Amino acid sequence: MKKNLFFLLLLTALSITAFAQSVPGFGIKGGLNYNANGDYFEAISDNYQHPDRNVGFHIGLFGKVGNQIFFKPEVVYTSTKSDYNDDSFKMQKLDVPLLVGVKVIGPLNVFAGPAFQYILDTEFENITIDDVDKDLTVGLNFGIGVNFKKVGLDLRYERGFSDNEATFLDNNGISTNRIATRPDQLILSLSLLI
Repeated sequence: MKKNLFFLLLLTALSITAFAQSVPGFGIKGGLNYNANGDYFEAISDNYQHPDRNVGFHIGLFGKVGNQIFFKPEVVYTSTKSDYNDDSFKMQKLDVPLLVGVKVIGPLNVFAGPAFQYILDTEFENITIDDVDKDLTVGLNFGIGVNFKKVGLDLRYERGFSDNEATFLDNNGISTNRIATRPDQLILSLSLLI
């Protein structure tokens, strides 16, 4: 009971400190996504010869509250592409990361938080996609960033908490296959505080 009370008081104190140091702001961000289906690190080693195979982009808005400890919600439009042999699976989605970060030293910070994904559209060349398990899924973002006054650069890793797949029919019209619609991603972003 004393541990719980101490933890609650500590959390409250940290929250008050974060908001007392806050300089509210919002801005725009954009960058590149590198996604992989299946084992992420295995996919990287398989695709090093064709680095453009699984590259996408993102653009969006963010807000930031706090300085030493900060809260950074984002709303981001993301377009991804995954190549499978001679076909490409394309997906457009809205991502909403809710990040909490800590300024480590100088301009360097680390952050993490949940990331909500809502699928807007999917397309697989020459193949009809029958069903995406869930349009809305939750994942985790964590990464490292640097901020110089109004300009920021961050690199993060995103992973889904659960698998989400789409079903499609092969060219023979009989057998079905599944592809991941919540791929692991490495995300590089440039942001500008307005």
